Amino acid sequence: MSKYDKMVTNTAGREVPTVVNGKPATPYMGIGKYKPTGRKTAPPIVSCADYPADGNKVVASLTEALIKCGIKDGMTISTHHHFRNGDLVAVPIFDSAKEMGIKDLMWFPSASFPCHEPLIKYLEDGTIHHIEGSMNGALGRFTSEGKMKGLGVLRSHGGRYQAVQDGDVHVNIAVIAAPSADSFGNANGVNGPAACGLLGFALADSQYADKVIIVTDNLVPFPCIPWQIQGNYVDYVVVLDQIGIPEMIISGTTEITKSPDRLLLAEWSAQFCDEAGLIYDGFSFQAGAGGTSLSIGIYFANILRERGWKARFARGGSNKYLVKMLEEGLVDYILDGQTFDLEGVRSMRDNPAHVNTSPFTSYNYHGKGNFSSLIDVVILGATEVDVNFNANVVTHSDGLLLHGIGGWQNCLFGKTVILPIPLFRDRIPVIRNEVTTLCAPGELIDVIVTERGIAINPRRTDLIEKMKKSSLPIRTIEELKEEAEKICGVPEKPKLTDEIVAVIKWVDGTILDSVYKVDK
Repeated sequence: MSKYDKMVTNTAGREVPTVVNGKPATPYMGIGKYKPTGRKTAPPIVSCADYPADGNKVVASLTEALIKCGIKDGMTISTHHHFRNGDLVAVPIFDSAKEMGIKDLMWFPSASFPCHEPLIKYLEDGTIHHIEGSMNGALGRFTSEGKMKGLGVLRSHGGRYQAVQDGDVHVNIAVIAAPSADSFGNANGVNGPAACGLLGFALADSQYADKVIIVTDNLVPFPCIPWQIQGNYVDYVVVLDQIGIPEMIISGTTEITKSPDRLLLAEWSAQFCDEAGLIYDGFSFQAGAGGTSLSIGIYFANILRERGWKARFARGGSNKYLVKMLEEGLVDYILDGQTFDLEGVRSMRDNPAHVNTSPFTSYNYHGKGNFSSLIDVVILGATEVDVNFNANVVTHSDGLLLHGIGGWQNCLFGKTVILPIPLFRDRIPVIRNEVTTLCAPGELIDVIVTERGIAINPRRTDLIEKMKKSSLPIRTIEELKEEAEKICGVPEKPKLTDEIVAVIKWVDGTILDSVYKVDK
């Protein structure tokens, strides 16, 4: 099976394969242009006569569960990332597979983290053939150097659900780490010593996989309430001593930034939203867990408090600052897709207005609507942008694949999308003639805020008109690029070969761009 074949130029002007890991793939056609046909995929029909009448699905070990699920060469094994860098389940799965002599597995994580670096040895020895999921840190470098046997496939969180739902990815065995579960397989993430919040990233896996294993370190008497994963999807339950380190679910920085430049980005972003009329009584917003985004949320909270307003909902990742806004009455609901700290876990467990969601609930592009298009203000980051407002979040200026897409692509459908980013990092300009890797078409990026000025996408004539009399430094994207190059010089293009090591999927499952092997 070849990694890829039959290259074409897609609508975005990028060279992409139409065969990926032996399967046909559709090139990107434009936003909203690809319309799927057919019906959703479905798991096998089963009979409850084949399951224990007493409801006890507990087996002695993860290895026994994998054997009972019929693990064999070439299967797809899925995991989720709610424990982030504290996950203690994914590596033991492949330890067991190695012991059994299983080969050529496809790992389908909702995301990977530095704690998954031990899996490199299984990529090297053939236990794992390739990864379809975010490839962060060492796994990204391994992929960028062309060492993976198959082609990496990067999807958004919503794109992952779409891929499973549509049958693009067939999960043979899903292994779901659950902080609380009963012997029947009902499970949640809000209770137990390893509580991580919600389990939404595992929803598609539970619904569509051939076999489903729940792994827990907190087995409770039936029923496990609330049940975020329903036991009637589950084949086996495994109890381990520890499944995750809850302190390690924290995403990067969950503290507001102290950097003067980043504080300026936050202040200007909030001021822009205010002057443009994007903040109002009952507005909605989404901001990430990075220091700059958290600081913007603080500014939003101050504006709402001063004017006696409240936001109707905030879309999470949740954190202690968002929880404080909810508890202060500055926001009616948190619609949470991922819990970024332990205060978020507590709030989700205790507060009915802190609602757990899933990629299906919010982000599935092949669903009957999309939460993202209802959000007034979306704050995101990027590794690069270009003069056409295209953006990159997966590779750096050297071309190395070091980040996943996450929910980033899915959030781009918000009413106004703002990227607060530094004009340069390590004296390398962030604004380029062309991004190294295309992750977002520029028509979906509305505003770029830098410490040297703010660029509004020419498509947003409404925002340009509203900001004509602003005291903020409104400039063109070309002016910002020129200033960065005066300070830092014109950046060199990354040294890449012609060999493709991964592809970037768009939210509809089409191929947006290719990631190339770095030339060492």
